[in-house]
Amino acid sequence: MAGILAWFWNERFWLPHNVTWADLQSTEEAAFPQAEDLYLAFPLAFCIFMIRLLFERFIAKPCALGLKVQANGPQKAQPNAILEKVFTAITKHPDEKRLEGLSKQLDWDVRSIQRWFRQRRNQEKPSTLRKFCESMWRFTFYLYIFTYGVRFLKKTPWLWNTRQCWSGYPYQPLMPDLHYYYMVELSFYWSLTFSQFIDVKRKDFGVMFTHHILAVTLITFSYVTNLTRVGTLIFCLHDASDIVLEAAKMANYCKCQKLSDLLFLTFAIVFTVSRLGIYPLWILNTTLFELYEALGNFPAFWVFNVLLMVLQILHCIWSYLIIKTAYKAISKGKVVKDARSDVESSSDEEETVPRSKAPHSTIATNGTSGANGTNGYLTGATCSEEH
Repeated sequence: MAGILAWFWNERFWLPHNVTWADLQSTEEAAFPQAEDLYLAFPLAFCIFMIRLLFERFIAKPCALGLKVQANGPQKAQPNAILEKVFTAITKHPDEKRLEGLSKQLDWDVRSIQRWFRQRRNQEKPSTLRKFCESMWRFTFYLYIFTYGVRFLKKTPWLWNTRQCWSGYPYQPLMPDLHYYYMVELSFYWSLTFSQFIDVKRKDFGVMFTHHILAVTLITFSYVTNLTRVGTLIFCLHDASDIVLEAAKMANYCKCQKLSDLLFLTFAIVFTVSRLGIYPLWILNTTLFELYEALGNFPAFWVFNVLLMVLQILHCIWSYLIIKTAYKAISKGKVVKDARSDVESSSDEEETVPRSKAPHSTIATNGTSGANGTNGYLTGATCSEEH
């Protein structure tokens, strides 16, 4: 194992020329990032997750109930062994032929069977209360960590002059505030990586999971190699838009349509400006050009920049979907939904037309204003963006 670790952390790969791991060893005069520090992220991630559970139960839930957020989930379908077997083993959306066969087998009319399958699909949808609590937790965390980041960065020389990110490298002492900032961000992303499997399921689950792994990888490698100054800039830049996004979600769950629309359009502006403007012109410029000028070429230089450019590709994908949603908002007078992850798995709405005029197929609006009263965009899930 020691040999594998020595091979993996080859200093000629990870560090610039004339820099060794010995240069990054902490001394009595100055502390530097150590690989062992990263182990702290796992117990901290667990603590963050436990804090989240307590927060959602004792703070977010009472707030949601006080704001009249719907607490009950969808109506449950009556127990039926035959229909349940079809639902779980064959299909959640039976065609007309199967509906007619089930109608004869159970002596039910087709409308009743359609209604059962619709209610059964809706059973798997999370309640609005649960989604509100999840959004309030993320809003609170992003607001806290963004505020902390701004207070920290305004005292640093590299906030306005990104060349200072590389000045004096590798002898850039690890300040306690920077160490705390890095550990909390890393722990939060670890907690998101694991909790994503039990959180409200989004359509962009795969993209978000890729994003979380990418974030953890970048944070880890930049910390070990002491390229932490630019990392703090990336943290702060990404957290800014997430605050507005989660606020828009909460307003939507509270049925404050105008406020929700305003916050979403604000989020769209902040996101596109920060991710398509500031990020490439500020972050990628310093990591691609200023870093090269200061420290020269080395293999890890390309690893970091390839990962950062993959992150930019994700930014472009999300920005396209957000801009498309914002365009609909402007053209139609309200935000319809956030296309990035607007619907969880199994998100059929209740029937919204008179029964006498309804066709055999289930009515599923998946994001439009309907009988559930969610008022517009982000119906059911809202978008999930974490960077």
